[in-house]
Amino acid sequence: MSDRPLSPCIKQCQLDSSGRYCTGCLRTLPEISGWGSASDAQKQAALERIAALSQSPSLRTLGCSRCGQPFRCGSGGKRGGCWCADLPPLLPADNRSGDCLCPACLTAVTSQADTQ
Repeated sequence: MSDRPLSPCIKQCQLDSSGRYCTGCLRTLPEISGWGSASDAQKQAALERIAALSQSPSLRTLGCSRCGQPFRCGSGGKRGGCWCADLPPLLPADNRSGDCLCPACLTAVTSQADTQ
């Protein structure tokens, strides 16, 4: 039996409303397209990120990758989901670190993208 990380694909491929994640496997588009060439460590990191999404939103506290401030992720949106879904999607993503931004930083980055 191989210890290599297996793809989380469940053959129910559909992008979420932001166009960033597959609603079936919860991978990002770069994770999906790069899965075949990704290292085992990269695959494991993606699987750990996906596993963290299954935690109760009220329990998830992240650190903003831009300013470092802690913030709650996954709740508070006007449409019942995460607050970040209420903001316009950033394509391509300006957040090069790959981690989430707090509400203030994400709003600032979104505003900058709108003026460019």
